[in-house]
Amino acid sequence: MQDLTGRCPWCGTDPLYVAYHDTEWGVPERDGRALWEKLILDGFQAGLAWITILRKRDGFRAAFEGFEPQVIAGWGDADVARLLADPGIVRHRGKIEGTIRSAQAWCRIEERQGFADFLWSFQEGRVVTNHARSIAEVPAETPMSQKISKALKQEGFTFCGPTIVYAFMQATGMVNDHLVTCPRHAEVARADRHR
Repeated sequence: MQDLTGRCPWCGTDPLYVAYHDTEWGVPERDGRALWEKLILDGFQAGLAWITILRKRDGFRAAFEGFEPQVIAGWGDADVARLLADPGIVRHRGKIEGTIRSAQAWCRIEERQGFADFLWSFQEGRVVTNHARSIAEVPAETPMSQKISKALKQEGFTFCGPTIVYAFMQATGMVNDHLVTCPRHAEVARADRHR
């Protein structure tokens, strides 16, 4: 793994967390299914540390059939019961039932305009690149995350408040919030310019 002196401090030294920071976090994601998976996982993270979800991500992917929204949209009570018994995921009835409703909402948006286009349209397809020098300068939410949160809720999504949405925006590269001292800040900015 590359040595990233100046790396964003939030990932600490846990190898799984460091790898996530160095390869995934902040990279612009434009695939609708992958965006939905990340939004759902961010919703499951509410009240927990992200590393908890990261450690269970493979379990989530297995339990939720690869996060295929078209499949999950048709699930019912038996599937909720099965998931509540699965120790490989966070077992929270509201979040599980919310995932099914969110899958149904995803399908409606995907058919209407595409889920990725729906999300990225709020920023006209552009990444917002911030220039924070410390974690203290990074907001927990923004007017844009509030706007997207409201739109998602109107579409039928749950567990998508402005703070969750902002974390999602950071993770999926809608916002480049790598600190300017982190080599990934420039790498992610370059990658988006050359897409």
